[in-house]
Amino acid sequence: MTMNPETDRRGTRPREVETAFLLLLAAIVVDAVVWVLDTFAISPSGFDEMRDEMGENGAIRQVALSAGFLMFTSTLFLLFVFKMRQGRKWARSAVAAVGALVMFFLVNSMSTSEFHKETMADAIYDLFISVSPVVLVAGAVVLMFLPTANLYFSSTGRSE
Repeated sequence: MTMNPETDRRGTRPREVETAFLLLLAAIVVDAVVWVLDTFAISPSGFDEMRDEMGENGAIRQVALSAGFLMFTSTLFLLFVFKMRQGRKWARSAVAAVGALVMFFLVNSMSTSEFHKETMADAIYDLFISVSPVVLVAGAVVLMFLPTANLYFSSTGRSE
């Protein structure tokens, strides 16, 4: 198995790959924290709004469904992130594709009335929670395609 000189010499991954890995982990954590804050803590909470609309049982069911979906997608993305860190080309491509999709969703939500809030604080909060995970993922994707990282991903035996 041929490896790039930095990996051969020190047995470590390029700094760009490690930084991308940490940025992606941070994006997953930020996304989960934002979900918890929006669902339970920030007034009016999503749970309170759902309870008003669907009743207690309907709100609990909806929160459980939402939490399950978040867990599933976060776990799948975490798998991609760890495989990317191991040097798998397909995982780097998957992370890049997810990054493009997340960017599309951000641009789409900005073009709708989602960011037209009554107070400036609400607008800033919504912009922050929408943009921060996207910025983390975008930074990681850029790092994954820098020349040193490209060498790491093009090493023989890392494409499986």
